[in-house]
Formats: sequence, C-alpha cells, structure tokens
Amino acid sequence: MALMRTLLSASASLLREEGPLLAGAVRGFATKSTTNGVPVEVHNEGGKKRVIVTKPLPGDRWLNILKQADCRVEISQHPDTILSNATVKALIGNKCDGVIGQLTEDWGSELFEALKQAGGKAYSNYAVGYNNVKVEEATKRGIPVGNTPGVLTETTAELAAALTLAAARRVPEADVFMRAGRYQGWLPTLFVGNLLQNKTVGIIGAGRIGAAYARMMVEGHKMNLVYYDPYPNKKLEDYIRQYGELLRHNGEPPVAVRRVETVEEVLKEADVVSLHCNLDKATHHLMNASRLNMMKKNAVLVNAARGPVIDEAALVAHLRANPDFRCGLDVFEDEPAMKAGLADCPNAVIVPHIASASLWTRSGMATLAAANVAAILSGHAVWPKPDAIQPFIDRPLAALPAAAPSIVNAKELKLKFADASA
Repeated sequence: MALMRTLLSASASLLREEGPLLAGAVRGFATKSTTNGVPVEVHNEGGKKRVIVTKPLPGDRWLNILKQADCRVEISQHPDTILSNATVKALIGNKCDGVIGQLTEDWGSELFEALKQAGGKAYSNYAVGYNNVKVEEATKRGIPVGNTPGVLTETTAELAAALTLAAARRVPEADVFMRAGRYQGWLPTLFVGNLLQNKTVGIIGAGRIGAAYARMMVEGHKMNLVYYDPYPNKKLEDYIRQYGELLRHNGEPPVAVRRVETVEEVLKEADVVSLHCNLDKATHHLMNASRLNMMKKNAVLVNAARGPVIDEAALVAHLRANPDFRCGLDVFEDEPAMKAGLADCPNAVIVPHIASASLWTRSGMATLAAANVAAILSGHAVWPKPDAIQPFIDRPLAALPAAAPSIVNAKELKLKFADASA
C-alpha cells in the first residue's frame, strides 16, 4: 500500500507539473463503429452535434473541449496516411456539424460543398498554415475556417536549429558511419564540419518563427544576423542590439543585426540561411538554381517552412556539384515524395515534416482546433488576438474563453469578435 500511495502521489505531481494541456493521459470510454464503411472511434455517443476528426490527435484536452460542447466526436481510423476526398466525404456523410481536418487534405469546393450539404457550420485545420484550404470556397458557403497559431513558434524554430547544427556538423553522416561498423579510431580529418560560432546567420522571413530561430542562433552561437523581410522587425533588431551591448559589457565582441533589401544580399553574405517565408506565387521556387549558386560553397540551407519554396531538383543538382554545401529539410516540394536523387545526397539532412512534433505543440494544436469548432457550433464569438492564445492552453476547461481562438475568414463572414479582457 505504501508503494501504491507513492506511485499515485508521483503521478499526481507529474500531472500538476505538465499542466492542463497534458493532463488526462487515459481517454474516456469510446466505441468502435463505421461511417459509410470508414472505421471510426466514437466518443460521447449521445452528443447532439456531430464532429468528424480525420486523424487521431494527441492528448485529451481537445476531446474534452468538444465533449463539453455536447459534440459526438468520430475519429477516423482509416489506414491511409493521406485521406482521399472520397474518404473524407464518406466520413462527413449526410449529417455533420463540424470537421477537424489535416493539412494533407484538399479542402476546396468539393469537400466544403459536402460539408455544407451535411449541415456543416465549422471547419478547423489542424495546422497554423492553410495552403491546403481554399478559404474563399468555405466563405462562399458561410463556413468559418479555423487554424492553430501561437503554439508552433519555439517548437518549429528548435527543429530548424537542430537541422542547422546537424547539417553543419555532419551528424547524420557520422551516425550512418558508426552504425555501419566502419569506425576504426579517431582521425584528424574524420567528418570535419563547420563551426557556427561568430559566423553570420541569414533568415528569409522575420515573422514569429524566423525571429525565434534567429534569437536561438544569435544567443547560442553569437552569430551576426542578416535578414530579409518586406517589413522590418524592430522588436527583433532591438533585442539583438541589446544582446550585443551585453556582450560588449562583458568584454566580448558584440553581435550585429542588419535588414537588407533583397533576398540575394542575404544569400551572398550568410554562412547559414534559414527559410521562414509564406508560400505564395512570389516565393514558389524562391530558391532556384541561380540563387543557390549565390550562396557560399560551404553554406547551410535550412527549410522548415513550405517545400515548394525550394526548387528541389535544382537543390539536388547543387548538392551533387558542391559536396561542402549542406542543407536541412523538414518539408518537400512534392510531399510526401522527394525529388529523385535527394535521398542519395549525404550532405542533405532530411526529416519527415516534424517541425511541430513536440508533445506540447501537437497537443496545443489539437486544443485550438477543437476550441475553434466547439466555439462556432456553440454560437460563440471569435477571439480577437490569435497571436495570444495562452488562455485556451493554460486555463482549466471550465474557465476557457467563450470564443473561437483563430478563424481566418472571420471578417469576410462578418463574425462577431469577443472581448479579450473578459
């Protein structure tokens, strides 16, 4: 009994430390069923509002939010990694109030029409980005579209930093070498990489994630920063200048920050370039053969933004022609496929779109997506500060704001905005 009390006490302490986001590791009662031939896991079977979730999501907080809003939740158990439109339509069926979908799904006129015909009133992407969503098609049909900002910043920036270090110091190459049993002893020239300390880091796009990555590299490695963004990030510039003054005060060389007018200036000057721009017509294939050739021969290129920002075929050719050039990629042009030859480049670090894959972030994304759908179905207003969503993450369920955290077409639909001070 004493041991049992100790274990229970330790478990309770862990849940208190992790906070409400991860509390409730064991899910409530669920039943197995099928919806038009698609296997689903059903929670809160008697709920009055039917919500479809196209993939299982981490944590339980999101599920409890939907149950608290009297939603019957059906979670797809379909074995396909990426669901076809036909499968999603089968899940929607003839009566569906809301959907939480994935960035791998094609949410355009076909799916939004199916949702509208089923009486749907809400959709939320389980992502901060929504390149897979034709928002105008949802707006035409009066369907609010949610996303999940504010919980991916540090997690994504950390992964970009990890790719930077792994590429610069040739960590994956060395790992493969060791696992193959090829290590015979220390050598002066074995897997010599690049030191980042006191070098220059460049970022394309100085929004939340780009700025967080920049701070990590500047503070962690005392790198100078050069960045391109159509809009100056004065907060980031002031932060780095103040850090430079701290270094100077301690007798160390200060770091510098500079915003430049063109992408090309960043590419020519930086030892590391990390991409943090949106994907649109202007940034599609931003990194093409010409711009890759502007970079230093031993530079590192990192992409944790969107795959088509890089002309991947041109990158493969560049990696082959320049063995000292390295890249770290979390996203790919034709995801989940890679361009021919990329997997064979030892100077490429490649991971399967895991920039947001920390438990805190993925659970937080689920919480926000569920809160978007639950709030719209409950007739609540829209939270006016989608960049300040901590109340949805930190507060107990009973004290959640009565609002949808982030609806990207709220103004177009003339939805009411909540009072954030409440």
